[in-house]
Order: sequence, then C-alpha cells, then structure tokens
Amino acid sequence: MKQEVFLPADYRPAEDEPFMNERQLEYFRRKLLKIKAELLEETRTTLEGLQDGSRNIPDIADRASEETDRALELRIRDRQRKLVAKVDSALRRIEEGEYGYCRDTGEPISLKRLDARPTTTLSLEAQERHERREKVHRDD
Repeated sequence: MKQEVFLPADYRPAEDEPFMNERQLEYFRRKLLKIKAELLEETRTTLEGLQDGSRNIPDIADRASEETDRALELRIRDRQRKLVAKVDSALRRIEEGEYGYCRDTGEPISLKRLDARPTTTLSLEAQERHERREKVHRDD
C-alpha cells in the first residue's frame, strides 16, 4: 500500500527541488483529481438539466432556441468527457512514473506548464513543433 505524502496547504512545486519527487507527484495527483471531480459534477448537472429540459415548447422560436442550447450543452459535455479521459491518462502516468516528461523528447516539462495544463504530455518546445507541423500540413 502506498504511503500518504504530507503536503502543506500552500505547497507549490519549485524548480529548486528534485523533479517529480513525491511531493510534486502528490500535488499534481490531487490537482488532477480535483479537476476530474469538478468535471464529473458539471456533467451530472448538465445531464439533469437536459433531462429536465425535455418539455413540450409550443413556440417555434423558443423550441429552436432550446434545441440550440441543448446542442451546445452536448458539445460541452463531449469536451468534458475527453478532458476526463486526459485526466485519467495523466493519473496513470503518475502511477507509472512517467508524469511530467515530454512524450516526444523524454525531457522534463516545465513545472509552470504542468501547473497551468496538468494533462499536458508535451514540453512547450515539442508542442510548438507539433503545431508548426500541423499548420504546414493544413496549408497543403
């Protein structure tokens, strides 16, 4: 069984400590779990709203507006579902000892980037290269 890691409430990963030490891993694990819990709560609320919203609206304009709102909600829900999958993948990488390292280069991803985007798998440089390649292929 894994030992509980003590993490002060004001803890923030710092560049002057060993990269992806137990405290940093625990910090990101908790951050990811919080994001996942919030996403799942939003999803539950969305689903309840969609179920409540299936009422008969006689006015055509109101009905069209309602359908547009429902379509938007479903797109948001799909985005949330994909983000939950990314969060789960990041949590798996923590368990497997791969979290925080760029999948392209194997180099550490900056703590600032991880704090801003805890699900990221690419360093900033690798992400920029990836986006440049995508742009080149899109322009063809």
